[in-house]
Amino acid sequence: MARRFIDLSIYLENDVISDPPGSTPSITYVDHKQSVESLASFFPGLTAGDLPDGEAWAVELIRLSTHNGTHLDAPYHFHSTMNNGERASTIDEIPLEWCFQDGVKLDFRDRPDGHVISADEVRAELARINYTLKPLDIVVVNTAAGARYGSDDYVSAGCGMGRDATIYLLEQGVRITGTDGWSWDAPFVHTREKYLETGDASLIWEGHKAGREIGYCHLEKLHNLEVLPPYGFTISCFPHKIRAASAGWTRAVAILDD
Repeated sequence: MARRFIDLSIYLENDVISDPPGSTPSITYVDHKQSVESLASFFPGLTAGDLPDGEAWAVELIRLSTHNGTHLDAPYHFHSTMNNGERASTIDEIPLEWCFQDGVKLDFRDRPDGHVISADEVRAELARINYTLKPLDIVVVNTAAGARYGSDDYVSAGCGMGRDATIYLLEQGVRITGTDGWSWDAPFVHTREKYLETGDASLIWEGHKAGREIGYCHLEKLHNLEVLPPYGFTISCFPHKIRAASAGWTRAVAILDD
């Protein structure tokens, strides 16, 4: 039996639109020549000529949010409370056993941008793939956004998960979900239109806000979901341990035993 690893994470990189304007990461690259002065500051009299090939080290300086790149959102991101009144958990408090579990993929790539997935659609997809959810399964949602990563319209692409769909998953014992879109919810540009038409604020971030009732985490900006089978794989998505934070970056990986 051969073990296969599929990278489910996007890059942290400059010049690719993976977040709205003003929220993108910024990476400054310092190469082996540029860093000689920094190294020499530790060793008086040292020059580039004293170093092998005149090189010091490579290092990168990064400005980013905990929600840049592929990351795991904690319940604290969604609201100050979870489980109907408890203090919401931050990313450093998430049980590690949540983050290494069997994975299940729901394929909603045929849904239009801005569509909000219902509980009935989740049930129908589970019936189609002939799978019954069990507690702590990690459920990832393949949307039309996955194929548009790197395009200018990525942050407005794909469907989103509604409140009822999210609650249905959580009631089955799921505690981590994920999407290849910018957000677990439908992109804001589409929700904005519905809000302006109806004035109904409950439509805003409805999937996220389900965490007020049942605390959960979700992965955002996943990648390569289209190559996964519906189930029969494990997902590893341990978040970076940032004290009292709303999210942590993760190198999300699917593991298959072929």
